[in-house]
Amino acid sequence: MGRETIPLSLVSAGEQVRLVRVRAGKWMVNRLTTMGLTPGVEFTVLQDCGGPKMLSVRGSKVAIGHGIAHRILVEVI
Repeated sequence: MGRETIPLSLVSAGEQVRLVRVRAGKWMVNRLTTMGLTPGVEFTVLQDCGGPKMLSVRGSKVAIGHGIAHRILVEVI
């Protein structure tokens, strides 16, 4: 049985997640891919203080705004 998927916007700082899919247009999916955010990648939410979320993805820090974070579906691992 698979884990429940939730929007990245609901994930708190310190949690580790796996990207399941992105509900966005081709341009945004391509942009996120260049940032290392591809289906199956595991990453940690470093900071969530009301503004952009700071993520640790593949050894890099990435900032994601709330709007796009709501379109990124993840599962907590």
